[in-house]
Amino acid sequence: VTWSLNHVTRSRESPDVEQRMEAVLETQLRETMKNPAIIGVLCADEQGLNLGCRGSLIDEHAGVVSVLAQQAAKLTSDPTDVPVICLESDSGNIMIQKHGGITIAVHKMTV
Repeated sequence: VTWSLNHVTRSRESPDVEQRMEAVLETQLRETMKNPAIIGVLCADEQGLNLGCRGSLIDEHAGVVSVLAQQAAKLTSDPTDVPVICLESDSGNIMIQKHGGITIAVHKMTV
């Protein structure tokens, strides 16, 4: 799953700019969920607030996802090294990665 998050950031811009950013995020969420192997997707900001979610990943997961990404980043001394966290279970994998100020989690079914 490739995400283009250049336009998806919280800002104090005009309402039109915020509406366009929300529309970009909604489109990304919708497009991601079109993949039949993906059963959930979530985006959270640095404070753990839910920016958008679909499927199995819900609002209550945003804080945990954000904290996991922040804690994993502390395991490396290279600030350009962005870890991917993979939570594995019999029912699927949840992959979490931070992109700038946004953390993305994708829940994918096990094949």
